[in-house]
Amino acid sequence: MDLIAAIATGAAASAIGIVRLSGDGCSAACGRVFRPANGRPFGEQEPRKLVMGEMLDSRGRVIDRGMAVRFPAPRSYTGEDAAELHCHGSPVVLRELLSALFAASARQAAAGEFTRRAFLNGRMDLTQAEAVIDLIDAETAAAARNAAAQLDGGLRRVLEPVQETLLDIASRFYAVVDYPDEDIRDVNPAEVSAALGSAEDALTRLLADCRRGQVLKHGVRTAIVGLPNAGKSSLLNALAGYDRAIVTDIPGTTRDTVEESVLCGGVLLRLVDTAGLRETEDAVEKLGVERSRRAMEQAELILLVSDMGVDMEQPRSQAYREDFHHLLAQVGRQKTPWVYVASKRDLSGRAAGALGAVGDPDWNGPAACVSLSALTGQGMEDLAEAVAALFPAGPPGEAGSLLTDRRQEDAARRARDAVRRGRAALDSGLTPDAVLTDAEEALDALGELTGRTAREEIVSAVFSRFCVGK
Repeated sequence: MDLIAAIATGAAASAIGIVRLSGDGCSAACGRVFRPANGRPFGEQEPRKLVMGEMLDSRGRVIDRGMAVRFPAPRSYTGEDAAELHCHGSPVVLRELLSALFAASARQAAAGEFTRRAFLNGRMDLTQAEAVIDLIDAETAAAARNAAAQLDGGLRRVLEPVQETLLDIASRFYAVVDYPDEDIRDVNPAEVSAALGSAEDALTRLLADCRRGQVLKHGVRTAIVGLPNAGKSSLLNALAGYDRAIVTDIPGTTRDTVEESVLCGGVLLRLVDTAGLRETEDAVEKLGVERSRRAMEQAELILLVSDMGVDMEQPRSQAYREDFHHLLAQVGRQKTPWVYVASKRDLSGRAAGALGAVGDPDWNGPAACVSLSALTGQGMEDLAEAVAALFPAGPPGEAGSLLTDRRQEDAARRARDAVRRGRAALDSGLTPDAVLTDAEEALDALGELTGRTAREEIVSAVFSRFCVGK
C-alpha cells in the first residue's frame, strides 16, 4: 500500500512527540528525514531498536535530535513496513517533520488508517480493532483492562468455538450433497441438535453480560432528581470533587440540566443534575422542569434526593407532601432502578437505618436507601456500595469477553436467533438440511462481528470513530 504518515501524539506541546509511518517506501522516506548517528542507512538499522540521530526538514536542515525505529513487515502493527520518529513534542518540529515526509512521497493518514490496515492485513479482527479505540477512550481502570484484554483477542477466543461449530455443521451438509458417491457419514440430527444447543448456550451467555460491557464502555446515564433545594447540586459537587453546580439556599437555583461524569463504586456515572421537579409559573423554570422529566425518563439510574429534615415522617406543609408524593409516584412508575438518597445527614444525624418507609407497595421500590452528607462526606461510601451492587463488575476472568457496543450486541443476537430457529426446526421433525440456511445466517452475523464477512459500510463505521495517527 501507499505510504502514510501522521503525528501520533497530541496537538499540544509535550516532552515527546511521535510521527508514525506505514507502507511502501517507508525506509527510503525515513532516510530522507532522519540521519542516524551511527552512519548506517535507516533501512539497515536493527529492527525494533531505537537509534539516535538528527531530524531533518524538507531542505535537509536539522530541526531536532531524537530517535527512530523501524518495524519491517510483517512484524509491525499494520503488517507493512512501518517506522516511528521520536523527537521533542514541539508542534512546530512535528509539523516540519511531517511536511518533510510528505515531500518524500508520504501522504497524510486518515483517522484510524493505521489500525484499518492492521485489520485488512490480518493483524487483528474487527473486535480487536474496536478495542483499540475503546482503550484510547477508556475513562475507568476497569474499562481499560477490558479493552486491553479484548485487544489481546479475548472476545475472538469466545466466538471462535461457536464459528467452528457452525462451520462444521455447514461443511458436513455440503460434503454429503456435493459428493454423494464418497463414503461420507450422513448427518446425524441428534449430533446437529446438540452442536446447535452448545452454540446457542455460548451466545446466550455472551448476550447476558452485554449490559455489563456497555456500562464499562459508556457508563450509566444517571438522573439526580428531587424537589427544589433538596441537595441535588450538592450531591453532584460531592461526587465530582469540585463545585460543578451552583449551590444556594434559594429554591429553583438550578434551572437547566447540568452534566458531569464521575466514578462511584468503581462505576462510571454520567450524572445529570436536574432542576427541582415542582409545579411553577416561572417560564424559565418550567423549561428546566420539563428537561428534568425527560432526563429522568431517559436515565438508566435515578438518584432521588430528599432533604433529611424533610423526610415524610416529619410534619410538613400539605403542598410539600403532595409534591413529594407526586415525585415518588413518577419515579416509582419508572422501570429504571433508583436509589433513595436522604441528604443533609450532618444536620439531622440520622442514619440510613432510621429512614421511614418511602413510596407505595405497587410502585417499583428503591434498590437502596442511603443517608449522607454532601458537606462532610458521611454516607458517601454507602451510596458507592449501592451503585456497585446495581452494576457489578463481574469476575476478573471475563475481561475482554464482553460485548461493548450496540453493533456487537446486534450481530451476536442475530446469530443466536438464527441458531435458535435452526434448532427448533430440527427438533420439530424437519430434515437436517433445513438447518443449513439458519447455520449460514448465524455465520454471516458472527462474520459481521469479527470482520470475516463484514460489509464495507460496517468497517467504515467502526473506523470513523478513530483519531488520526491510530
